[in-house]
Amino acid sequence: MAKSSSATASASATRKWCSRGGTLTLEEVKTLGRELLSSRAHLNHAPSLLALLSPSAPLDLALEALISLQSFFVPLVPSIPSVSAAATAGDAGSDPELVFGAWLRQRFDELVAALVELSVSPHSDDAIRDVALDALMDFVKLGKDGKFQSAIYHKFLHAVVHASDSVDPLLELLGSKYFKYTDVCYFTYTSVDKIANSLGSKTTDSGKDALQNGSNGCAIFIHNIYNLLAHVPVMDYQKESTFEMWSAVGLSPKREKDCSKDSSSTVYIKKKIKLKFTKAWLSFLKLPLPLDVYKEVLASIHQNVIPSMSNPAILCDFLTRSYDIGAVISVMALSGLFILMTQHGLEYPKFYEKLYALLTPAVFMAKHRSVFLQLLDTCLKSSYLPAYLAAAFAKRLSRLALSVPPAGALIIIALIHNVLRRHPSVNFLVHWEVDENDSNAGGEASQPKKIGADPFNNDEADPAKSGAMRSSLWEIDTLRHHYSPAVSRFVTSLEEDLTVRAKTTEMKITDFSSGSYATVFRDEVRRRIKQVPLAFYRTTPTSLFQGSDFPGWTFGDQSNSTVDTTVEGNETIETVGATDSTPSKRLRVEA
Repeated sequence: MAKSSSATASASATRKWCSRGGTLTLEEVKTLGRELLSSRAHLNHAPSLLALLSPSAPLDLALEALISLQSFFVPLVPSIPSVSAAATAGDAGSDPELVFGAWLRQRFDELVAALVELSVSPHSDDAIRDVALDALMDFVKLGKDGKFQSAIYHKFLHAVVHASDSVDPLLELLGSKYFKYTDVCYFTYTSVDKIANSLGSKTTDSGKDALQNGSNGCAIFIHNIYNLLAHVPVMDYQKESTFEMWSAVGLSPKREKDCSKDSSSTVYIKKKIKLKFTKAWLSFLKLPLPLDVYKEVLASIHQNVIPSMSNPAILCDFLTRSYDIGAVISVMALSGLFILMTQHGLEYPKFYEKLYALLTPAVFMAKHRSVFLQLLDTCLKSSYLPAYLAAAFAKRLSRLALSVPPAGALIIIALIHNVLRRHPSVNFLVHWEVDENDSNAGGEASQPKKIGADPFNNDEADPAKSGAMRSSLWEIDTLRHHYSPAVSRFVTSLEEDLTVRAKTTEMKITDFSSGSYATVFRDEVRRRIKQVPLAFYRTTPTSLFQGSDFPGWTFGDQSNSTVDTTVEGNETIETVGATDSTPSKRLRVEA
């Protein structure tokens, strides 16, 4: 009985909540909501219901209060005065309607703040967060004359960015429900631009190093900005012909005559979206990004950012600065930089020198090696590439083949195969007989070559001074004896005459760029092995011969046999007999 009474008391306690007016039950909250919607005489119920909009309030009470307040304010949103007009009316205090408008403005701001808190707080239940977000977005689209309430939406995104806890559930909800609307995406970019500029102005030079190391509190805000931008879907401006809007007006031009033409309106909307998208990303990239965010941005910038920008060449400073950092950052920045060079006319004088310096053993074990190696093959495809550069890259790759894993050696063989096929002028690297009295004239090749010494300098950063033109690909010959059968078999592809382009084809780097120890082992296991005779027994033999080898004979243990000796003429005949009446074998022994 004691347990049941305590359970009843706790259940009744959950049905009550202490508000400004005292303890309320669910039925009392419903009564307050009905009275508030019925007459202005019960306007004072609004503060009591607003007090229930808290993440710590009971779920049923908060939901009931939220639904009642939403039903009360939705019809009044277009008539609610602005903040400045409400302040003027409050100072005057003469007209009751103006006083009521000022009071309504104040209560509405409290409701918006409560909805933002319910949406962003990690302590909110999923049900109340979903309803609060829907109510907030309903107020956003119910502006004056059907305009988008950007001020309310900006307050919401400001709270999302400055949240100290994870906002991933909220962003998932926002992305699935509202980021499909073009005007929501447009005002998201607008707010991100303002918030990023404000955050960048507060970041001092002394705090940038700490921010990049992740020890500054602003790093959390930068993570939130990136997660917000990452959840906004990338629009396909080539195929997109119609745009779905959340608000009634949307993003139509101000002049009505422009709205009459669908084609011109679509072009206008695309232009505005691209402009805001560009401003938002530029403001974000100016921030001192933490290292993990930096890597994620570089990994996706060539797919999700550059195609949607109004002028992608603006990113040249960010990408060239990233490319000059070195190590994995340069590897990841290569994709975006390559697109700017090939599609948007960017000139980068020392591009191949930087690319040459990135060829280290660590590249073949990096996470993003697949994209890098494919771009490397593409960069070496141009027929205008000087011979010394092609030779330097081929020699650098062949030297790396001595220290990389088997999967990396396969990629290197494929890359060198393509380089030799595209640039016949460097095919002498494959087989070059050196004469002690021979010396080529001109350039670095004028120096005499010594037998047994490799003139190639692997530590030289400048490919023109590496001495590759006086060297050979002797490292490839060592791969014939590689411990991995896949490598030793594949290296034979370089024995063909690659100068005859009609008889050879380029190798697809995509088939090898994602290789690893696991893929090499899996491919080797799946290979069909030719069946050959093996010297082993499937079962342990019990005798020297099998019974099927000599029909009519049996071979048993001699310890169980008896030997009888008889003499016939000049010969002695021994008869070996078994104890179990088995056939016996006669042995002839010369006397």
